Amino acid sequence: MSTSPHRYFIINKPYNMVSQFISSHDVRLLGDLDFDFPEGTHAIGRLDNHSEGLLLLTTNKKVTRLLFDPKKNHERSYLVMVNRTVTPELLHQLKTGVSIKIKEGEEYTAVPTSIEMVEDVTTVYKHMDDVRQQYEHSWLLMTLTEGKFHQVRKMVQAINRRCQRLVRVSIGNLKLGDLKPGAVKEMQEKEFFELIGIEYKA
Repeated sequence: MSTSPHRYFIINKPYNMVSQFISSHDVRLLGDLDFDFPEGTHAIGRLDNHSEGLLLLTTNKKVTRLLFDPKKNHERSYLVMVNRTVTPELLHQLKTGVSIKIKEGEEYTAVPTSIEMVEDVTTVYKHMDDVRQQYEHSWLLMTLTEGKFHQVRKMVQAINRRCQRLVRVSIGNLKLGDLKPGAVKEMQEKEFFELIGIEYKA
């Protein structure tokens, strides 16, 4: 598929699965997916156990350093299901920045690159069969260039709401698209690098 010795994959990580191949805990692992990953495959960044969506995997150890280079802003977009209605006033709070606690209780003002309400969630992500949608809720599409621990959930909590579902739908220009939960797609190195916004050198 590529002349590179490395391989590159995107997956739609399902709910209740950790972003690891090995764990000392009794949890669902990436190796439980129906795909034969080559030795040395690892996740680039993580989605926590209760988050879903786009996760990058590769055998190339350098990609993590390149993607998380603090000098470059790599956008990540998340579809967020929030309990109850998010009013225009609350949306404005999120847009202008909310205070969240990060390491050792330090206060941090988290400001999204962009945020908007989503009326028809299936235009962004089609795999949305969720019984909770019968109750009062709002959908937000939030884009960040930073990744503090549980940042999206903490931002929603800062406006006195609860994040009920969190799906990462894109990293840079690489989109989850119609990939089903648990599905794996292998990509060519050049396209993979270009879409996530890393300089490609053949």
